Amino acid sequence: MLRQIKFQIYPFILLALPLLSGCITVATSGDKGITYYKIAKSAKFEKAHLKTKYFTLTTFYHFAKPGEPVNIYIEGDGNAWILRTRLSNNPTPRNPLALQLASIDESANVAYLARPGQYIEEKSLKVDPCYWSDKRFSQEVITSMSEAVSQLADLIKTNKINLIGYSGGGAVAVLIAAQRNDIVSLRTIAGNLDTEAVSKYHNVSKLSGSLNPIDFAKNLKDLPQRHFIGSKDTVVPPSIAESFVKRMGDKDYSRITEVTGTTHSKGWIKHWKELFSYPISQPD
Repeated sequence: MLRQIKFQIYPFILLALPLLSGCITVATSGDKGITYYKIAKSAKFEKAHLKTKYFTLTTFYHFAKPGEPVNIYIEGDGNAWILRTRLSNNPTPRNPLALQLASIDESANVAYLARPGQYIEEKSLKVDPCYWSDKRFSQEVITSMSEAVSQLADLIKTNKINLIGYSGGGAVAVLIAAQRNDIVSLRTIAGNLDTEAVSKYHNVSKLSGSLNPIDFAKNLKDLPQRHFIGSKDTVVPPSIAESFVKRMGDKDYSRITEVTGTTHSKGWIKHWKELFSYPISQPD
């Protein structure tokens, strides 16, 4: 059973924030009727495209307090595969869980960051499918995602960034955090924190062009963090997070919270406000 924890609710204040010239392009609405559009609209998110070195990435955000911390949610792998052996030509998630979690986050500054190829409709911005398959966690992906994080932080004028990653977005969040010094906390939900072990678990080939988050676990041992796992998750089993924190030196698994009855994609929205308030301090 989840324990009851109160959390602070920030008032939502609309501010006219200048966009970063040449980096962020506000997207026009051609998305009405699409699930993610409805979610973003309900949360009063703005939509924009962030131009980075390797990719143009989509973001949804609302910022109310410049200078205050920003919570940045990173999406999972999305609709990466049509069949077990057939890649999708559009990885935009049908059920964007990270976006839904961001939409119920009542903090002052919240942003959602999509992965390469997601929500991108312009033909000129076409992304090679390898970046949602073997190279989904490649250095160029992490470099671009980190660059997008910097653009969002610059926009709100903060150097305090809380990263929250779902599934494959958890891997991205770990890899970003390992290469920066301005991340103040890390949370993962059903995170793929050991890509090689997950591939072995599903009896598929390992990701030949990607970094593996568990290789960077020791680098993050001093970072406040919490990893949420579903007791009924058959996509990323609990042993993955356990191996990750153990590699970090957390032998008591004190940075892991298992949520009873939750699968890889179901049950998180119901509990998220409470889960987000859980302590994330590093063990003594």
